[in-house]
Amino acid sequence: MMNLIAAAVLLLPAAAPRTAPAAPRPNIILVLADDLGYGGLGCYGSVRVATPRLDRLAAEGIRFTQFYAGSTVCAPSRCCLMTGLHTGRARIRGNGTVPLRPEDLTVAEVLRKAGYATGAVGKWGLGEEDSTGIPNRQGFDEWFGFLNQVHAHNYYPEFLWRNTRMVSMPGNLGGQRREYAHDRFTDEALAFIDRHHRGGPFFLYLAYTIPHANNERQHDTGNGMEVPDFGSYADRDWSEPQKGYGAMIERMDRDVGRLVDRLRELGIDRRTLVLFTSDNGPHAEGGYEPGFFNAAGPLRGIKRDLYEGGIRVPMIAWWPESAPAGTVSDHVWAMWDFLPTAAELAGAEIPPDLDGLSMAAALLGRSPLRHEYLYWEFHERGFHQAVRSGDFKAVRHNLGPVELYDLAADPSETTDIAGRHPTVVAGMQARMDQARTDSPDWPVRPATGG
Repeated sequence: MMNLIAAAVLLLPAAAPRTAPAAPRPNIILVLADDLGYGGLGCYGSVRVATPRLDRLAAEGIRFTQFYAGSTVCAPSRCCLMTGLHTGRARIRGNGTVPLRPEDLTVAEVLRKAGYATGAVGKWGLGEEDSTGIPNRQGFDEWFGFLNQVHAHNYYPEFLWRNTRMVSMPGNLGGQRREYAHDRFTDEALAFIDRHHRGGPFFLYLAYTIPHANNERQHDTGNGMEVPDFGSYADRDWSEPQKGYGAMIERMDRDVGRLVDRLRELGIDRRTLVLFTSDNGPHAEGGYEPGFFNAAGPLRGIKRDLYEGGIRVPMIAWWPESAPAGTVSDHVWAMWDFLPTAAELAGAEIPPDLDGLSMAAALLGRSPLRHEYLYWEFHERGFHQAVRSGDFKAVRHNLGPVELYDLAADPSETTDIAGRHPTVVAGMQARMDQARTDSPDWPVRPATGG
């Protein structure tokens, strides 16, 4: 098993020569599910919910088995994705209304400067109305969806945002429930592709809200898994929330298939990279029971945990004739690698002082850069940290003792081996102390009893 010193040796220098991107520069589509766990797709072990289109995408591309979300809840994870920084240095390290600032560089800004048309559809969560963090002030030419993450709980909203303008959803006014937000997002994404496929390259960030729960609706109806119908799961001997979850995943799978079909129809599939992942592990909200679906797969923990089930998520990369079909990769990488990866593929200069590394080589089936370590911190119910270095994973709660796990031998994190490896523990604790910078918005506040 790799120790900390061996893991450090594997870190290639940041100045290593770039892998030449495939020509022409690819369109880039990033599809982000909301609260989909590691075991949520058929190709990752799901047996109760079928995902034939996403499974096909994986079979035709690369399925990564050790990809990590930026955080264990929505807003900080999306901040890491957009900015290339982990939660020890990112502007947004927890849910709330802290916005991105003008000086926060996003992947959309990098790609737009490189000549890409940039569009975002779905759930944002990184800046409220009129703030510095709205998508149109963070590099996106076009934007449609929810700004506020609590507003995004509602799948039948009375309004959404188009750029800086609030637009009505007429079918949902006065308590009607006729316009399902997820369906609208797919239509908007297809329209963006139709508008831009003939020009230069484009970047589309499609952030679905499925399978997040409508927590407020659960209080009224007992079922927060809000979906127009139960689809092929209507006759299952399941509770309504479990049927709703199955129907949500079925709908998302269908619509990712529609997206890929459109790329083929337009003849741009071979020059388009499609990435599919999730913002964090599975929730236990809205009446939904993640254990019923084994939603975290073999991993310990769910959303709001820094154990593997809270942060390890699916990642599928599909890029015909560039990403090698039928590949399963155990390469370790994380959401903060997306910005430098996209920059390299676009032929743009990779910004300095990022926590992320370009994984362009991994997407092309070549030997990629390797991290010396990955770092997370989380600020709900106290202060929590995690570090992965090589096969070792350390977790610490409220500045207490460091737990240590060997993910190669124990991916479910069942056995704390800290007592056997005091030197490794000391090194992990040093990483936890050194990897972060203080933030007035995210002070370290250990939980208190009482």
